[in-house]
Amino acid sequence: MNMKNNRVFGILFIVSIMFFGCDLDETQRVVRFDNLTLSQEFDDGPLDPAVWNFDIGRGPGGDGWGNQELQYYTDRPENVTIEDGMLKITAIQEDFEGASFTSGRILTQGKFGQKYGRIEARIKLPWGQGLWPAFWMLGANIETVGWPQCGEIDIMENRGQEPSIITGSIHGPGYNAANSIGKEFDLEDDRFDTDFHVFGVEWGEDYINYYVDDKLYQRLTPEDLEDEEDAGEWVFNQPFFIILNVAVGGNFVGNPDENTVFPQTMLVDYIRVYSEN
Repeated sequence: MNMKNNRVFGILFIVSIMFFGCDLDETQRVVRFDNLTLSQEFDDGPLDPAVWNFDIGRGPGGDGWGNQELQYYTDRPENVTIEDGMLKITAIQEDFEGASFTSGRILTQGKFGQKYGRIEARIKLPWGQGLWPAFWMLGANIETVGWPQCGEIDIMENRGQEPSIITGSIHGPGYNAANSIGKEFDLEDDRFDTDFHVFGVEWGEDYINYYVDDKLYQRLTPEDLEDEEDAGEWVFNQPFFIILNVAVGGNFVGNPDENTVFPQTMLVDYIRVYSEN
């Protein structure tokens, strides 16, 4: 389908929701953003320093990034490198700076952020109990308002022990941590660690649509917050920056066990960001 016809179809689909109401059709796309604002193809060379920063260590206060994670994040090529035309983020079992594992976490904070658009990445996930790969975003105002007021959009999170299931969710004031709002996507008769898949969101003023391989499986809107006990605030109306990481252990996944094989690598073929105009 060409871009022009795809955009027209998306507009008609949204209008049908507004006026007639319908359930999500998991085979349909909605508005396709077509202005490329960031392209990281990871063809060769080092990670682009004009786009990416590294988080280093065990988090503020050394508490495992607020999640009781076990890894020490580094900027070493052993943990983050570009090779064979892709970004590789590798979790390693090793003694390092008081931790038993190392891994990588990169982010575009202070270098690239965007309000609304399509954000997508083609990724092959690692596998194993206690692994926590993620592709996500935080509000650019986090340094002034803190989390969760800044907002968090989890495009893809995975429990390594569940290789066919990913989760897409949002966090904000009144709906965060274990009380986040989201949904699981189950890849029927397949696994996310055996091949690449495209994970993405299309994000507008009052909606965030979640996709796996262009299959729409979830739409979140301010109306979803009305069911929350604290009637949380929709905070997704400002620029957000991008984060990619592989955590080890933590509240979301539990710790590795004797069956977890290391090293484990998340492979990222590309990241692309689009705006509507």
